[in-house]
Amino acid sequence: MEIINKVANSVLEVFDLEDYYPKGIRAQIDISQWLLEGFLLKEKDFREQLKNHDWSQYQDQYVAINCSTDAIVPAWASILVAIQLAPFAKKIINGTFEDLDASLYEELLPKIDYSMYENKPVIIKGCSRKPVPMRAYVLAAHYLQPFARSIMYGEACSAVPLYKAHKKE
Repeated sequence: MEIINKVANSVLEVFDLEDYYPKGIRAQIDISQWLLEGFLLKEKDFREQLKNHDWSQYQDQYVAINCSTDAIVPAWASILVAIQLAPFAKKIINGTFEDLDASLYEELLPKIDYSMYENKPVIIKGCSRKPVPMRAYVLAAHYLQPFARSIMYGEACSAVPLYKAHKKE
């Protein structure tokens, strides 16, 4: 008896967000390193430390700015860090690594031509080795829905159905 791989022979299209994962180094800058005991911002000292920091180490990197302590940091502090980074970093956001990756996908996903998925069953691949944020999966479904006949999530052998287009009369 011959074993037939029905998944390989199906018309199922796999949309893998890892294929679109932006290449590049990600870095995080923790503002608490420049705060007195990690909690108190003294403006003069803060500005001096920023002035003496080697910003060139972030050349062409994606950078997330945040504060790991419960310090109350004025908004201008993150903005000032971003201004120092601007000549070097490829992208700067205020937030976590996950926020950074989500922001990269938010720029990237609208630029994809989804017409190749027209009237096809699509599975959004669920298992990833790269840190694909949940926001990227939600966005991918949003952009695929107008084209796909159906959308599933997971792996072909155990996909969860999410959407089925209404039959056109």
